[in-house]
Amino acid sequence: MRISVVDVGSNTVRLMVADAEGGVPLPVHTAKWRLRLSEQVRHGGPLPEEAVERLVAAVADASRTADRWGASGPLAFATAVVRAAPNRREVLRTVHARTGVPLCTLPGEVEAELTFLGARRWMGWRAGPLALLDIGGGSLEVAFGRGRMPGFVASLPLGAARLTHEYLAGGRDAAAPEQVRALRRGVRHQLRDVAARIRWEGPRTAVATSRTFQQLARLCGAAPGRHGPFVERLLRCSDLGDAVERLAALPAAERARLPGISAPRSAQSLAGAVVGHTAMKLTGLESVTLCPWAIREGVLLRHIEDGPAWWAEVLRRSDEAAPPPPVPLRLASPSV
Repeated sequence: MRISVVDVGSNTVRLMVADAEGGVPLPVHTAKWRLRLSEQVRHGGPLPEEAVERLVAAVADASRTADRWGASGPLAFATAVVRAAPNRREVLRTVHARTGVPLCTLPGEVEAELTFLGARRWMGWRAGPLALLDIGGGSLEVAFGRGRMPGFVASLPLGAARLTHEYLAGGRDAAAPEQVRALRRGVRHQLRDVAARIRWEGPRTAVATSRTFQQLARLCGAAPGRHGPFVERLLRCSDLGDAVERLAALPAAERARLPGISAPRSAQSLAGAVVGHTAMKLTGLESVTLCPWAIREGVLLRHIEDGPAWWAEVLRRSDEAAPPPPVPLRLASPSV
């Protein structure tokens, strides 16, 4: 049996096709479409028509790709950038009507639960009480738990792309010290209560997921991705603090020349580093282990372990619960 998942993030639409025999989602094909939706949305504004067109094209192409690989219709979800858009219902309906794929939005807390499940399955029970940090483009997810699912979750508006626009004027230039201080104050204010809860729980193991953390870990000396997922990668709080100063002194074009920092994410790398460092300091975490499994694996695991009824309930509760409007089915061009 093959299943597929489509993850519409703030920067990229990602497809994963996986074999599900034996209860473990083993990837057989992955693909991505870089849409940079977060760059096309003003704070609090709707997703523009052009961005919706490109999203439709990407989801349609992902669905066709999954079908070619013999997977069932994709489990498709959108994270913070679509969830926060005031026209999200229209966006979801448009995608469904023109691609046949029922795209839904997941609440931030559900994102945290699913990411925690992926991390728990990867790390295993020997990890003990587990804390999780995940930095996305629009939000930061935090979770803690002692079992399969977390007992505490939080989703905060501390995504790297969001904060880059709010505090760093788009992040293209080197950051002034007062900008970094204001950003750190804002992050501390949002994180204070959540961090206190994590300190009180006293996790045995802490993990970090997301491309933001992966790139920051590489910058701080972790093994590159070509060494494979089974190499242990640690990110230390002290090293990340040094990385904040290093990134703040450089414009985005020069950050992209640093180890691990990709050009598409260079502008938001400083905000991501400030969020990660502040979160680790406030929670008392001296280091985190980079975990290659995150929300996409969590969705696949829930589908495998709890059956299709679980995803049907997710769709029922989402903004796309109602059937799509009666408009002609027209698939956009796959070129995005």
